[in-house]
Amino acid sequence: MARTHLVWDWNGTLLNDLPLVVSSTNVAFASIDGPTLSVDEHRRAFHRPVAGFYSEVLGRPLDQDEFGRLDKIFHDAYRIGLATCELATDARSAIGSWTGTQSLLSMWFHNELVLEVERHGLTTLLARIDGLRSAIGGDLKAAYLARHLGEQGIDGTSTVLIGDSVDDADAAASVGARCVLYTGGFTDPLRLHAAGVPVADTLAEAVHLATSLP
Repeated sequence: MARTHLVWDWNGTLLNDLPLVVSSTNVAFASIDGPTLSVDEHRRAFHRPVAGFYSEVLGRPLDQDEFGRLDKIFHDAYRIGLATCELATDARSAIGSWTGTQSLLSMWFHNELVLEVERHGLTTLLARIDGLRSAIGGDLKAAYLARHLGEQGIDGTSTVLIGDSVDDADAAASVGARCVLYTGGFTDPLRLHAAGVPVADTLAEAVHLATSLP
């Protein structure tokens, strides 16, 4: 049975914001005399939950309060540069090439996400847009994906997710959906290939692969 619904990830997938994410992460780390990561180092280390990623880079555990402070510093820095970010080169054409229904699920704050999607002219192409509705980010995506699909009355078995992290693949598997991972985002391609799902170097290729998934 072909998949009829496509869920897009936003950050690092449709939105080309990797450099800004890395620089904002480094601002947060600098506030506690932490290391400065290169883009490649960030891609090799990044994973969700983000608190775990931070702990591994810093070499020590973080309690909820400290992570909350770092998360706020990250997002404050991210907001300053967000207006400079554009969509991935083939984002619009990739969206246009999917023949079924489409929606967007992001771990970016919901109200700000809606404004950004509108700024890039994508709102009318998406059946639903969901972002984070809590004050602190960084969680795993699985529960949010289940809720996102449930609100639309869509079964996971009819769904494919396109994202840029191993957590996207894990989230898809948790609801019976399939996943295609995109190498242009936050995660090193070697780690994506090890996830056991199709991997694409462009969003157009990702949609092509998604259309052929059983």
